[in-house]
Amino acid sequence: MHPAERVRSPLLWVPSGYFTMALGYVMLTSVTAIMFKNLGMDNGTAAQYSSLLILAYTVKPLFAPFVEMYRTKKFFVLWSQVLIGVGFGGVALAMALPGYMTVLMAIFFGLSFIGATQDIASDGVYVTSLDTRTQSLYCGLQSLSWNVGPIVAAGGMVYLSGYLHSHVFGHDPARFGPDWIDAWRLIFLLVGAIVLAMAAWHARTMPEGARAADTPASMRDAGRILFDAFVTLFQKRGIWRMLAFAFLFRLSIGLLEKIGPFFMVDPVAKGGLGLSNEMLGLVYGTYGLAAVLAGSLLGGWYVARRGLKASLFVLCCAVNIPNLTFLLMSIYLPGSLLLITAGVVIEKFFFGFGAVGFMIYLMQQLAPGKYTTTHYAFGTGVMGLCGLVTGVASGHLQEWLGYVNYFVFVMVATIPSFLATWYAPFYQPDGSAAPDCAAGAREVPA
Repeated sequence: MHPAERVRSPLLWVPSGYFTMALGYVMLTSVTAIMFKNLGMDNGTAAQYSSLLILAYTVKPLFAPFVEMYRTKKFFVLWSQVLIGVGFGGVALAMALPGYMTVLMAIFFGLSFIGATQDIASDGVYVTSLDTRTQSLYCGLQSLSWNVGPIVAAGGMVYLSGYLHSHVFGHDPARFGPDWIDAWRLIFLLVGAIVLAMAAWHARTMPEGARAADTPASMRDAGRILFDAFVTLFQKRGIWRMLAFAFLFRLSIGLLEKIGPFFMVDPVAKGGLGLSNEMLGLVYGTYGLAAVLAGSLLGGWYVARRGLKASLFVLCCAVNIPNLTFLLMSIYLPGSLLLITAGVVIEKFFFGFGAVGFMIYLMQQLAPGKYTTTHYAFGTGVMGLCGLVTGVASGHLQEWLGYVNYFVFVMVATIPSFLATWYAPFYQPDGSAAPDCAAGAREVPA
C-alpha cells in the first residue's frame, strides 16, 4: 500500500461508499416498483419490470474477474457513481418524453449493470486497502452503512414522492397515473445529485485499492479462473442440497417483496389498505427496515450463542411463519395505522432475525475452499435468481388470485423453504473460515 493511502481513515469512505451502493441498488430494484405502480401500471407489469433489474446483481460473479483486470478499483467506483448519478438525471429527463417507458427501462437496465460493477469495485477497495484486523473492526459499520441506504431510498424517497405529489404539485394521492411524473422526476434528480456528490467525496477520500494476489493477467486467465471456480463449486459434497437451500430459503420472501408494498397502497376497493406514499415510506420503508436491522442484530447474537446447525430450522421458521401477518391484514383490512405498522414490524423483525442464518450458512458451508469469496458470490447469485423469478411472477399471480388467496399461496410456498432447510447439509464445523466481511455482511431487506 502506498504510504499516502494510510492517512485516509476508513471512516471517511467506508460508510459513504456502502451507503451509496445501497442507495442505487434499492432505487433500482425496489423503489422503481412503487414508481411504476404510481404511474398507473398494473401489479403484474410493475413487479415484472422492477424485478428484471435484479438480473445484473445476480450475474455479477460472472464479470467480476474482468473488472479486477483493468485500472484501479477506485477508478471503477468513481466512474460507476458518476454514470449512476448522470443516469438518474437522465431518468428524470426521459420522463418528459412521449412514450417514455421504453427509454426509461433501457436506462434502468444499463444502470443496473453499472451498479453491479460499483459493488464489485467497492468491495475490492475494502478488501485490498484494509488488513484483516481493520476489515473486522469496520465490518459492523460497513453493514450498518449499507442498511441506511434502504431506509433513505425505500423510506425517505418514497415518503418525499408522496409529499411532493400531494402538497407541492397538488395532485390526488389516491389516483395513480401520469400526474405522478412530476414528483418522481424530482426524486430521481435528487438521488442523482446525492450519488454525484458521493463520487466527488470519494475522489478525495477513497484509496485506490491494491491488486489482489490472484488477479488475472489476461482475459484468458480470467475465463480460466471463472471456469475453475464453477467446476470446483459443483465438486463440493452435497452441493445440490446447498444450492436448493440457497434458492428456496427465501422463496416466500421473494413473493412478498414487491406485492407487500402494492398491498399497502392499493385502495380498499381492490383489497388493499389504501395507504399514501407518505405512510408507505414511514411504515414499510422506515419502521419496517429499522425492525429488520434490530432483528438482524438479535439473530446474529442467537446464532453465535447456539451455533448455526442447532439454530437454522428455528431461523427458517422466523423468516416464514410471520408472513401470516399479511394474510391476516388482507382478510381484516385494518384501518388503524398502529395495527398496520405492528403487522409490518413483526414480519420484518423476524425476517431480519432469520435471514442472518441464510448468510452465515453460505459463508460457513458453501463458501469454504479454494475460491471462498467467488463461491459465496455464486450462492448469493442463486438467492438473487430466486428474487428475480419470484418477483417477475408475483404481480401476475396476485392479479389472478386476489390479495387474500395470494397471501394464502405465499404461506403454502413456505413449505419448500422448510424442506430445503431441514435437509441442508453441514460438512464444515460452525465458525469455520468465512469470506471477507465486504462480501458477506450485508443483508438486502425484502
